[in-house]
Amino acid sequence: MKIALLGYGRMGKEIEQIALQRGHEIVIKTSGKENYDISKADVAIDFSVPTSAYNNISNCINNKIPVISGTTGWLERYDDIVSLCKQKNGAFIYASNFSLGVNIFFELNKQLAKMMNSLKQYNTNIEEIHHTKKLDAPSGTAITLAEGIIENSDKKDWVLNGEISEEIIPITAIRTPNVPGTHTITYVSEVDTIEIKHTAHNRQGFALGAVIAAEWLVNKTGVYTMKDVLNIG
Repeated sequence: MKIALLGYGRMGKEIEQIALQRGHEIVIKTSGKENYDISKADVAIDFSVPTSAYNNISNCINNKIPVISGTTGWLERYDDIVSLCKQKNGAFIYASNFSLGVNIFFELNKQLAKMMNSLKQYNTNIEEIHHTKKLDAPSGTAITLAEGIIENSDKKDWVLNGEISEEIIPITAIRTPNVPGTHTITYVSEVDTIEIKHTAHNRQGFALGAVIAAEWLVNKTGVYTMKDVLNIG
């Protein structure tokens, strides 16, 4: 499989290593506004920056190249990409986190939210910890976790670094050196605390999931998620 890496930062380099180990070829590596011929690729993997993601993804779809994206911070234009993908009969996957373990964690989070919804004595909060070079806060993964709780409970919204309340989920974003990503969901009452947590030890899990998603997407059309790739939930 010929892969275009749109974004050749630390994640791009991890994806390159995993892809080569799995027998694929990297035909494009771009880290900025370089010109490239996307038609050389069988599939594209976008881990760029928020200001580049929309153009990268739409360029792939317009040229009938399946594309997956793990870039966060551009999702105000997600619906535009979905419409373009349907119009062009393209193939697209967005995930806030491609880690196989995190996607299982997403489903555990939803199930726990359903179980806890009737227990009003518990308040919910989310904490995420990432390396100091991460550009956005809260993380896309934390937002996905919050949305999973909102979909399966009476919670109405989330807020960054806000106060705990009955209808709002506060997300605390911490930046510290050399942390690939830690996410914790906590339910607290006066008598006890229930907590689920995912800790990434390195970026290899994210990279492997991205390559698996790219392998899965080739020769398909439509807009998918990691739930489709992993057949979970």
